[in-house]
Amino acid sequence: MQRHVSHQPNVPGKGIIASYGRRFWGLVVAIGVAAGLGAAALTLLLDFVEDKSWSYRTGSFLSAVTRDGPARHVLVLVAAGVLAGVAALLIRRVPGSGAGEISDGLWLGGGRVAFWRSQARGVLSIVIVGMGASLGREAAPQLTGAAVASRLSEWAKLPAWQRQLLVACGAGAGMAAIYNVPLGGALFAVEVLLGTLTLPVVVPAVAVSAIATAVAWIVVPAQPTYHITTYAVSAPAVVWAVIIGPLAGILAVGWVRTIAIVNRIKPHRWGRVAAPIVVFAALGALSIAFPQLLGNGKDVVQRVLSNHIGIAVIAALLVLKPLATAACLGTGAPGGLFTPTLTLGVLFGALLGHGWSAIWPGAAPGSYAIIGGAAVLAASMQGPLAAVVLMLELTHHADALMVPVLLAVAEATIVARLFGAPSIYSARLNVEDEQCDVVGPLQPEVPEAAWEAPEPEEPTTSP
Repeated sequence: MQRHVSHQPNVPGKGIIASYGRRFWGLVVAIGVAAGLGAAALTLLLDFVEDKSWSYRTGSFLSAVTRDGPARHVLVLVAAGVLAGVAALLIRRVPGSGAGEISDGLWLGGGRVAFWRSQARGVLSIVIVGMGASLGREAAPQLTGAAVASRLSEWAKLPAWQRQLLVACGAGAGMAAIYNVPLGGALFAVEVLLGTLTLPVVVPAVAVSAIATAVAWIVVPAQPTYHITTYAVSAPAVVWAVIIGPLAGILAVGWVRTIAIVNRIKPHRWGRVAAPIVVFAALGALSIAFPQLLGNGKDVVQRVLSNHIGIAVIAALLVLKPLATAACLGTGAPGGLFTPTLTLGVLFGALLGHGWSAIWPGAAPGSYAIIGGAAVLAASMQGPLAAVVLMLELTHHADALMVPVLLAVAEATIVARLFGAPSIYSARLNVEDEQCDVVGPLQPEVPEAAWEAPEPEEPTTSP
């Protein structure tokens, strides 16, 4: 085997090398196209389900569900619960959900993601989110991209570590395509799912995400997800970011541990049918008073960032929205956590920001929400770079807040690490902690001697 050595620090000389073959790059293009088409198809399905469930065609999803009467809230959510429960019997349950499911394949399955089961769970995820489940929509395209990458890599007989790399790239590309965040999706793949930013890993991830995002433009608008004004940096925002960072980290720790708990107590046997019906019915009833609980939280974030929501509602949603998401996830229903986590951070930042404005006026309320959202997202994902870039791409107008955002993100991530909290994705791995020291998503299945001569072992001496 040819040995590739580099004196450039971001090009490692063993394990992962930059000299990929033509077959590898052909798969990069194919996976990008497939992830983009999958995201486009799933977006159309989401639009169809939202239309049939809530008569949602234009405007915001929140406005559509607010127009409907109490009976429809309960009936639609009960139907979603029945669908999720019946599907749980038809589709064998796999650990995790969405990116958690992908993490399981990367860490414990050698980069293998079941193709048809993943597609079925992805479609189910999009359908129940369209019907109002308090879960993220990104799980479906992530599963599609990862499953396609896994199948094509096995067909091409790539080494295990290349298969794992492409599976992560496919998942990031699915996220990039459905949210129009090409760089954020690439960073999600390499920083959050793979935990490395070396050049041989970054280049394929960027290429796959860019291709997927461009292909998805046939359906997904090439525009920011959240429309906000440009916020200027100010002294109150900078000082507040320093204060809020550790608090955001503590909130993220609690959120991640909640996700880990509900993942462990998922129902079994017939409880997998009954639990979604009961929880979704309760969510439908609660949404009569708080329609903001329905869906992934996109419209809540938009209204908070544009300062179109009251402080009392923000305080209520800060408690109810994460509980609704955790309850939905605890039933075993598939779905993502990206937007619900962002929603939690935005609500947290907005609420504390309003209080800070009373002490030190001078910054727009939306700026505090952006800082809080980025900090909680970074600590929860354990991906500070990905969180910052995602916030920039989702808004297109947050770059002026870079200094306070980075301060809060750094502090929140450090605090989460001090408490030993995993990410919201690895928290759903069904593996003991001691096993995590000997497995990893990019450990090549080739002898160390194939890359370089092993170092001689140190002699042991008796005490």
